[in-house]
Amino acid sequence: MTTLNQLRAFLLSARTGTFTAAASEMGTTQASVSELVRRLEAEYRLDLFVRGSRKLVLTAAGRELLPHASHSVEAADIGADALRSLRSLGGGVATFGLLRNANYYLLSGLVEPFLERHPEVRVRLLGLNSVGVAAAVAAGELEAGLVVLPIDDSGLRVTPLMRDEVLLATSDPERAAAPATIEDLAATRLVLYDAHVGWRDPTRRQLSERAQLRGLKLEAWVEVEHVESALSLVSRGVGDTVICQAVADSPACPDNIHVTPFAEPLYDTIALIQRENGPLSPATAELMQSAREMLMRGRRE
Repeated sequence: MTTLNQLRAFLLSARTGTFTAAASEMGTTQASVSELVRRLEAEYRLDLFVRGSRKLVLTAAGRELLPHASHSVEAADIGADALRSLRSLGGGVATFGLLRNANYYLLSGLVEPFLERHPEVRVRLLGLNSVGVAAAVAAGELEAGLVVLPIDDSGLRVTPLMRDEVLLATSDPERAAAPATIEDLAATRLVLYDAHVGWRDPTRRQLSERAQLRGLKLEAWVEVEHVESALSLVSRGVGDTVICQAVADSPACPDNIHVTPFAEPLYDTIALIQRENGPLSPATAELMQSAREMLMRGRRE
């Protein structure tokens, strides 16, 4: 069976005109290059060179093989370079999942500084609910990501980073005058976001479990996809919602919305995840480290 080394030896011999010069470029001996070409000729029972006293000359068979051999070796080299780039910061793709409210943790500026340092690396960021990020990382669609706990962590390595308090948000100042209880939440009209994952959402899961322990059941009066939509409805008095402190502190939170903590404090725990036995490419590892640093820096500020 023809090998890439045989084709490479043939191409270099044709270009340089001698087995000795070809051997020098391949970093091997003249005898090794001559043997590689001889085996190629023996496989097809055709001479590829006329072996003159001073310079190798291609035969008709050699001229026929030349463009095909060149294409095969070039394609193999391009493929090898592409694979090597995945293990370096000179190319490849960094794949990373971000929790839905990532911008509220100042992560919107993650990509530009990374690309300034590594202009040859492509970036693929998915902004999903934490349930979706965890599933994508577990399935190998993403290398790593940021999530809010709890998640299904089967096959994942989880590194908790920080906590952010969860608050009741309402347009009624009286309802925000004292810490909220789970009974208060069960009695109000809830406007909840992340409708596509529903009660699998990590924050909703925590609230649902608390209600269950009190013999209560939480139900959404209105479900929308984005927190901004929920805040708009709450600001118009449609109902109440729950938001993290980062959202409450942001300009996106309408001025007439009042927040209060829960009597039994509730927190979103933000964590980094990656596959348990899946090594990260250097590009994704650096992007993950940048996300960690940006998140922690934002918390200090």
